[in-house]
Amino acid sequence: MVTLPALHGKTAAITGAASGIGLACAKAMADAGAQVVLIDHDATALARACATIGPQARPLVLDLLDPAQCNCLLQRTLSLVDRLDIFHANAGLYIGGDLLETTPQAIDRMLGLNVGAVMKNVHNVLPHMIERGTGDIIVTSSLAAHFPTPWEPVYASSKWAIHCFVQTVRRQVFKHGIRVGSVSPGPVITGLLSDWPADKLAQAKANGSLIEARDVAEVVLFMLTRPRSMTIRDVVLMPTNFDL
Repeated sequence: MVTLPALHGKTAAITGAASGIGLACAKAMADAGAQVVLIDHDATALARACATIGPQARPLVLDLLDPAQCNCLLQRTLSLVDRLDIFHANAGLYIGGDLLETTPQAIDRMLGLNVGAVMKNVHNVLPHMIERGTGDIIVTSSLAAHFPTPWEPVYASSKWAIHCFVQTVRRQVFKHGIRVGSVSPGPVITGLLSDWPADKLAQAKANGSLIEARDVAEVVLFMLTRPRSMTIRDVVLMPTNFDL
């Protein structure tokens, strides 16, 4: 008997998929048999990412901070695949440091992507999944959603908001056969950490206080491959040495 890959026949769409956690998750889902639509605003990086995955990957260039483009995510996705089984809202921005060191414009941009776009994207794909009576929605949250990290008040606040959004929407849509969950990693080696002070980043790397994007992807794949009778509502993962 031939054993099919865990996500054989499934279709998925992932935002912020040209790099970091999004790319790692796209690779993991494709390796598990899914057709994957990679969504990102960076066309060059997106083409490069799809080339590394192969024919199961399809690029979709969208700027989620542009309201018109954000609102057509499902429509554009369905022009590339015939349905959407899995949606992973992963795109996000990071602002660290003292509140007074940032600007209102930077705050607006980060909240627009980390909170507004996530809510709009989920709102966009839900009717399609409800009509089909099945679907999985995964949101990339953060350890900052569970602990008031004083070095990143704006970022942490955005993730607290999204944690609440995930847990409340999940309770609304489970009756339609839709699972909603989030993955909350601690510091991951991605481009988002470029805002970290150089000395803090170097120290974190030296003492093993960072995790790899592929580790997050393995957790996401675990969530997606549980029996339909089981929902993994949130997974918190962090490097063992992070609390040192």
